[in-house]
Amino acid sequence: MNLHQLRFVREAVRQNYNLTDAAKALFTSQPGVSKAIIELEEELGVDIFTRHGKRIRGLTEPGRLVLQSVELIMQEIDSLKRIGKEYAAHDSGSFTIATTHTQARYMLPKVVQGFMQKYPKVRLSLLQGNPKQIADMVKNDQADLAIATESITAVEGLITLPAYQWEHVVVAPPDHPLFKSRAISLEEIASYPVITYDAAFAGRSKIDHAFGLRNLKPDVLLEAIDADVIKTYVELGMGVGIIAGMAFDPERDRNLRALPVGHLFGMNTSRVAIKQGAYLRSYIYTFIELLTPTLNRKMVESAMRGGENYEL
Repeated sequence: MNLHQLRFVREAVRQNYNLTDAAKALFTSQPGVSKAIIELEEELGVDIFTRHGKRIRGLTEPGRLVLQSVELIMQEIDSLKRIGKEYAAHDSGSFTIATTHTQARYMLPKVVQGFMQKYPKVRLSLLQGNPKQIADMVKNDQADLAIATESITAVEGLITLPAYQWEHVVVAPPDHPLFKSRAISLEEIASYPVITYDAAFAGRSKIDHAFGLRNLKPDVLLEAIDADVIKTYVELGMGVGIIAGMAFDPERDRNLRALPVGHLFGMNTSRVAIKQGAYLRSYIYTFIELLTPTLNRKMVESAMRGGENYEL
């Protein structure tokens, strides 16, 4: 048994059981991958994969258990490598953050700026996607951590920690009739075409839930992943926008006015997600502390040891 065999098993699963794609991802040959997997199965005395002819189709029951062990072993190997790299150069290295557009565009710039001032030798990368995509990036070791509001708390294999809370705002031109109301209501918002986020982003589930509780079906004219896109169409008079409060800047958005509506749609919590059991370099703890002063290294390590999502 060797590490190459374990890597081949893991990559075969990640590539949806396509050995050709697994071989390409690992810069080796497809016959070599197939042979190594068969040799591992013979050594273990069980079939790891189900097959149809020469093609693998899925995991067997013992194969699922083997994969769990493989993931743990490979994670420990990766941690050992990271430990060596960190102690060789504790203030330099690479750091990859997976996040949504809203976080990357509106929340992270000042945090990233402060981080880079502390660690100018660290090579920082930002990957963007929807919450499921960025959670998978962390699970598959493509990113060190993820930051999002929706969907990541229930992802198996990830530990999440609360970063900060925010509320939605309604945006419209300053002379819009909505702003004449003393207390804006869901019914009033629903009487206009609505422009807001795609279903996977920025608290959209809470928006839909709030309207649903009142049996309201707003005319959602346009959905987008980018608040700047939403604001552009609101400025054209096509409808009222519902966006994250962090995405509105009175100086930049002078053609619009915003009204907080957390009392209608509830508060949202953006969270940091880390792979369970991962080794975090010291500067990643610093980044988390810059992102949310309510967390510190001791809290993060405690949450990871406990294997549970952390709540303030």
